[in-house]
Amino acid sequence: MKKYLLLGCVLLALAAISGIAVAGKTITLKGSDTMLQLGQRWAEEYMKANPGTAIQVTGGGSGVGIAALINGATDICQASRTMTAAEKLKLRDRYYSTGVEIPMAKDGVTLYINEKNPVNELTMEQIRGIYTGAIKNWSAVGGPNADIVLYGRENSSGTYAFFREVALKNADYSSSMQSLPGTSAVVNAVAKDVNGIGYGGAAYAKDVKEVAIKTAKGSFKPTAETVKSGQYPLSRNLFWYLKGKPSGDIKKLIDWALSPAGQEIVTKVGYFTIK
Repeated sequence: MKKYLLLGCVLLALAAISGIAVAGKTITLKGSDTMLQLGQRWAEEYMKANPGTAIQVTGGGSGVGIAALINGATDICQASRTMTAAEKLKLRDRYYSTGVEIPMAKDGVTLYINEKNPVNELTMEQIRGIYTGAIKNWSAVGGPNADIVLYGRENSSGTYAFFREVALKNADYSSSMQSLPGTSAVVNAVAKDVNGIGYGGAAYAKDVKEVAIKTAKGSFKPTAETVKSGQYPLSRNLFWYLKGKPSGDIKKLIDWALSPAGQEIVTKVGYFTIK
């Protein structure tokens, strides 16, 4: 009897490591706030087409999702940044695998300002100056004589990490930045604050003005063309991470999300298809 119990435990452990969904088990997605709406829409549509499958999607930030993956608390981590070397080592130490990274969609991190703000474009240097605190007044970038109010994400956010690495060149954020728990909160704050500026996923840009980024090749907003070509400087992939090679129900879900039907949802949500 003990032998069969031990064998069952081993099989369950192997299923967890490889990403196989055990029969009757809910598939869990956790992590990126940027991907929360997308993950929810994928789950809704997939469950309609596959009534026997249950999918649970929660946010919290890419860092929270990656920690959950390492701790065995989620089947799939949604992340708007790549895993760090240290995170992959933790995964390896626990599961003998550095995980599987699957690009699922594309995004252009968007600068939001209030609709009443006359500024239409900023250079990457100006963006860096604003968010590091070197530029404090809108008049320095062609706007009104008013103090710039900074809104951003908390440090568990993949967007926080990506924006710091790419836009700020790893410099520290200004201590005056108000860190908010989700992209919707950033957008809502900017929509109400005539002097505010924030950043986040392209799909969240509602009731705010999108700032174009000026480069030597032109002035670009995040679109399917500019993001896929790399002309938009804050283009990035959005990822799913797994402990190991997908199989079973999880592989079916991934294959569907990457299919034309799944990628159509990417466009409807407001992001850009992976191909």
